[in-house]
This record gives sequence, C-alpha cells and structure tokens, in this order.
Amino acid sequence: MKGDQAPRPRIIVKKGHGGHHGGAWKVAYADFVTTMMALFIVLWITSQNAGTREAVAQYFKDPGTFKVKSQPSMIPGSTGILPGQPVEGPGGAQDPAAEEQALQQAAEQFRDALDRAGMTEALKGQVRIEVTPEGLRIELIERDNSPFYRVGSPAVLPSLRPVLENLVHVVAKLPNPITIEGHTDSRRYSNNDGYSNWELSTDRTNSARRVMEASGLPPGRIDRLVGHADRMPLFPADPLNAMNRRITMLVRRQATGPDARIEAPPKILAPESPRS
Repeated sequence: MKGDQAPRPRIIVKKGHGGHHGGAWKVAYADFVTTMMALFIVLWITSQNAGTREAVAQYFKDPGTFKVKSQPSMIPGSTGILPGQPVEGPGGAQDPAAEEQALQQAAEQFRDALDRAGMTEALKGQVRIEVTPEGLRIELIERDNSPFYRVGSPAVLPSLRPVLENLVHVVAKLPNPITIEGHTDSRRYSNNDGYSNWELSTDRTNSARRVMEASGLPPGRIDRLVGHADRMPLFPADPLNAMNRRITMLVRRQATGPDARIEAPPKILAPESPRS
C-alpha cells in the first residue's frame, strides 16, 4: 500500500441456484399438487354411491383382488374396483355363468339385508325374490294391513322406503339395467278427470325410481318404467284382492348364450296367501 491508502475490500462472487433459478419451489409445488389430487379423490369418493365406496375401500384393503379382462374381481359382474364394468367372456360379451352367479349372490345379499334390518318377519308373504330367465326379479306385494303406497296415490309410505334403500345397496354393485313394473287391483276411480289405474301404476313406478336414485342408485340404471294397471293380477278370480297391487324390480340379464337363461326356483320370504 502507498501512504495512508486504505486496503480495497475483496469481493467474492458465489455461484449458486438460489432465487428464481433455484429448485426448492418445485418440491413445494409438487407437495401442493399431490395434496390437491388427494383432496379431489376424497371428494369424488364421498360423492359416489355406497357400492362404489365399498368397492374402493375393499381395493385398498386388498389390492390383489383387482383383476382385469375376464379374470374374477372383487365385485360380481365387474372387472375392476368400480361397479358398472361387465365381466367379459372369450367372445367379448358378458359371461353368462359369471352373470348368473352375480344375480344369485345379489338375491342372497338382499335377503340377508332384510334379515339384518329386522324386516323379514314384518314382510312375510310380501317379498318375492327369484332369479328367472329374464334376470333377478324382486316383487313387493301389498296387503290390506300393510300397504306400500297411499290409497289411490303414487305417494310412497314409510314401509316401502327402507326396502328400496336396502335393495339399492345390493343392485348398485351390478352393471345390469333395471326395469320397474307397477300393478294395481281393479278398483275404479269415481272421478271423471281421466286418471285411471294405467296412470296410477305408472306413477307408482316413477315414485319408486325417485326413492332408489335418491338412495344412491346411479341415474340411468333404471331404463324402463312399465305400468300394467290391473291387467296382470296375481289372483284373477279376485281382482279386488290387495295382493294384486305390487311393484316389481327386474334386474335384467345382459349375457347371451346357452347359459344365459338359467332359471332358479322362486325364493319367497313366506308362502303367498290369496288374502291378507
């Protein structure tokens, strides 16, 4: 140094990756995106019906049950963890044997659900459960002292709602389309507004549809509503019998082939009686 000149400070430049050129923000952003994805998955699951939620829960309990193609899966009639995917056979169509098994299991599950809910005894003679060539047929039959609808009205009574809700928990797991059929007795209306048993039987099927979809059945699963009025009575010799009034849920077969029309004997909660 010369004279009293102060020493110059030494400037050290360090090269790094800080600021907007750094990578720390990427880690935070990745954590945020992962958290949001998990949130959306949870929100999606909570918005699904009971059958889908149970299937997803079962998958996470035992992922090994997840199969593809024509291999069996955790849900009868499904190839994945979600309902609505048919079991495919060698020709690409739904496998008749697998569908038959799924319908038989659904019949047993519905019967068990009524038992667990304590409704079997109260509904003796009013619930017919059978697997037919058409599919799984569940018939809900009225009695004078145990109706399902208000007299002359499509308004659903409290006695019918839990039956339909338990049915939804079972059939929501199946991909099959559903038909609802309505039947009345032969009582005539005294008014002259044109409303008849044809309208009543159809309106009652629509009321049942609304209850089932409100209970978690995906919209679109019910694709037919049929009103038969009093034209197909259980007891033709007694057209005013209360048991002629009934609602039928038909979970229709999708499979085609020689095994698609396997018929099982009817299974009824109690023998029918021609009168209540």
